[in-house]
Amino acid sequence: MNRRRALATGLGLGLAVGRASAALLPRPRFVNTVLLGGSPEEKLRAARAAGFDQVELWSTDVERAEDGATGLRARVAALGPTDYQVLLDFDGAPGDARAAKRNEALTLLDTAAALGAGTLLVPASTDPDCDPARITEDLVWLVDEARRRGLRIAYEGMAWSTVNPSLVQVWATIRELDPRHAGLVVDRYHLFVRGETPAILGDVPPERIFRVQVCDVAGPVQPSDYRAVARHARLLPGEGRLPLASLVGKLGAIGYRGPVGLEVFNDRLEHEPPEAVAKQAFGALQSLLARAAP
Repeated sequence: MNRRRALATGLGLGLAVGRASAALLPRPRFVNTVLLGGSPEEKLRAARAAGFDQVELWSTDVERAEDGATGLRARVAALGPTDYQVLLDFDGAPGDARAAKRNEALTLLDTAAALGAGTLLVPASTDPDCDPARITEDLVWLVDEARRRGLRIAYEGMAWSTVNPSLVQVWATIRELDPRHAGLVVDRYHLFVRGETPAILGDVPPERIFRVQVCDVAGPVQPSDYRAVARHARLLPGEGRLPLASLVGKLGAIGYRGPVGLEVFNDRLEHEPPEAVAKQAFGALQSLLARAAP
């Protein structure tokens, strides 16, 4: 299997919006389980019934699952390969925290492998005491451990990250790492609130983008509210004011055919029936991709 095809299928399997347009759209479509209420098993059933063939799982899903990673693996396999998250404040961990973070990383990598996941999501550190001089060494170590397990590391700059909050900085940090096992996450929320545009994706090889997360927001977000809005008040595509079609259009223009999906933290939707929310979410994502098709 060539690299382009592997990236297009390794994180999910999309559903077509009509045969004529399917080949033009990024095929893999996923939903992050943070959007859905209920047990991990109920979330996976709802995602599959709605049409998603891919989910993003959290460590809390594994902790709450009836049979842990072993029990979830079979359910995840029915949906398709997934990714696992999240390793926080790993890069540049200061002082004695470094050893603890490396142990945490090994646990998460082993769990990801047990789940049959393909990728571990790693946001850039938000620790105010982060040591920038350690970042490259830490990421080289992490990517090497991922490679030993047949996994990939998807590195993401968050709007409030202490280091590498922008996509430009994230790409500069990982571009020299193993291209088969180190890539980046493109999250429209973090791009938007920092004022970055999809134009910067023109400098990134499409195969180094491991996943694309989309959501909407009601309006401009002040720096003091970056984290609160991100964790509680994201919206489904089409419910807010983000220029999402421009992002999907740019992805198509650079030849990206990898996974595109929803990461929507929303306090209201999390408390609604997961089946109804998953169905609504799939429709919103499907509509976005269809509007952005050439």
